Amino acid sequence: MPILTPSGIVMGFLFSPVFIHLRPFVPWLFALMTLSGALKLRVRELVAAVRKPAPILYFLLAAHVIIPLVVFSICSLIFDADTLSGYALLFAVPTAVSGFIWVSIYHGDGALALAIVLFDTLLSPLVVPGTMSLLLRTQVTLDMSGIAISLVLMVLVPTVLGVGANELSGGKLPPIVSPLNVVSKLCLVLVIAANASPVASQIQLDNPKVYLIAALCIGFSAFAYICAKLIGILGRLPREKRVTLFFVIGLRNISAATTIAIQFFPVAASLPCLLGIVFQQVLAALMGKALMGRAGDHDEA
Repeated sequence: MPILTPSGIVMGFLFSPVFIHLRPFVPWLFALMTLSGALKLRVRELVAAVRKPAPILYFLLAAHVIIPLVVFSICSLIFDADTLSGYALLFAVPTAVSGFIWVSIYHGDGALALAIVLFDTLLSPLVVPGTMSLLLRTQVTLDMSGIAISLVLMVLVPTVLGVGANELSGGKLPPIVSPLNVVSKLCLVLVIAANASPVASQIQLDNPKVYLIAALCIGFSAFAYICAKLIGILGRLPREKRVTLFFVIGLRNISAATTIAIQFFPVAASLPCLLGIVFQQVLAALMGKALMGRAGDHDEA
């Protein structure tokens, strides 16, 4: 993942005339990525997590209240409305499915991670437009229905289909469809390259603003991990649940944010998303090692 995501950006920038032709197919490619991840999910994970909802409530508080408000408050003092909307979108989208991989590496609560991914994904057509509307208000004109419909088609429908198919198979489907993992990663690179292509000609690398946006993307993401760490400690959660919250709060579905930004916002709004996706997986590795100990370490973090 730390290699694939930057590769997509580079390909989109260097071969913009080629990958820009993929733009009409991005929602379908993204839906296939979502379906591939959803085929691993089971409803029982969600049911089991709801019985002890405290970690889910902590997640919602951090990921969809505290962090977006802090990011928006700081960025509103620095950037114009278009760039501000990009940051708002970046921290309004649901958690990333890749968070489950990091939770597994650090021996967190896999069932809780899957439940949060599923729950947050299902809520995204309501949460993302709602968060954007509350934060931005009248600063930019938002196509709320368009954003919601896009999330329904790219995220909600494939998730329901994937989880439903896995339930009907009694959980036997993931090993059968494992080749889809390779296809999903290829789709990820293509989606990133296609989303980067229309922006390539308008990014000026000699503009200090580009580097400021990149630096703040790293800083805000690091803050999200620190916030997740503190919430786990203050909530007195066992280590495996703290590990889970650490990664599901720290990671975001930036591919979805970028796709929505390109579809519904000016070019300036896509910059935080594009630059954020470059650093996300590398930062997950660095912050995990710094704040959660070595991967696979069972000791108390």
